[in-house]
Amino acid sequence: MANPGTPTFEQLRTFLAVVDAGSFGGAARRLNRAVSVISYGITNLEAQLGVVLFDREGSRKPQLTVAGRALLAEARTIALGIDSLRAKVKGLLDGLEAEVDLAVDVMLPAERLGKILRAFALEYPTVSLRLHVEALGAITALVLDRKAVVGISGPLAAGVEGVECVNAGSVPMAPVAAPDHPLGRMPRIPPGAGRDYVQLVLSDRSRFTEGQDFSVMSPRTWRLADLGAKHALLREGIGWGNMPLPMIEPDLVAGTLVRLAMPDHAGGTYRFAGVWRRDTPPGPAASWLLDQFVRRGANDVEEAGLTDI
Repeated sequence: MANPGTPTFEQLRTFLAVVDAGSFGGAARRLNRAVSVISYGITNLEAQLGVVLFDREGSRKPQLTVAGRALLAEARTIALGIDSLRAKVKGLLDGLEAEVDLAVDVMLPAERLGKILRAFALEYPTVSLRLHVEALGAITALVLDRKAVVGISGPLAAGVEGVECVNAGSVPMAPVAAPDHPLGRMPRIPPGAGRDYVQLVLSDRSRFTEGQDFSVMSPRTWRLADLGAKHALLREGIGWGNMPLPMIEPDLVAGTLVRLAMPDHAGGTYRFAGVWRRDTPPGPAASWLLDQFVRRGANDVEEAGLTDI
């Protein structure tokens, strides 16, 4: 049995035009070709593949055969792939990145991140995205090491040599514990009480924060590199710790966590900064992302009485 030949993209485009227009004449108008050219192209495609794609008998409009219907989805997939390829090449010729590596601080509200990335997918459908979610100084380290072209860092990026920064909003942090934790059961927490219990602390191993502590007051600590794990351990009553309020608001409403009114540790404001290497300014797509984080961050409302972390 002979193997089918390889159709050209123009032949497949003609095939799809006939299907979508419902006639050879309609396809000719869509493609600005003579009807005879469309008919000749379909005949050649059928000969190339070795199957009949349209039933031309007994109807003024060509009807797809069983073989035609079977090949239609594959033809559309190929056409979409070619369109995507051409769009990506055009973007590259226009200076648009093929891929953007983005690093974001784990404290960034997930809802904000999701909305921005959804909009990015619509705005730049040909640009691939690689997302890194890290803690503390790891964001700046990824940018400096060229593993991310832009980052949304916590306040630790300020003053780092070779990095440019722009304000990108903030999030309030609050000390919380499970309702059955000793601190959670106290009607009034005396000063220094937090030192008597395990404090769950977020940490990372980047060179910018190695060996440093932030908002740590208890000598008894459990250190975790994952904010989700910290959240889970807090709910289990293993310790107390600071958490971004947007992340734990459902817990406060449900009563699975309680906010601790600690007179000597009220929490703080965790500020975000958009960061990039001074010698490698972001391209169009990365700049658009950065601008979205800055714009949305400008609307953040800070909680009164909290100092910067």
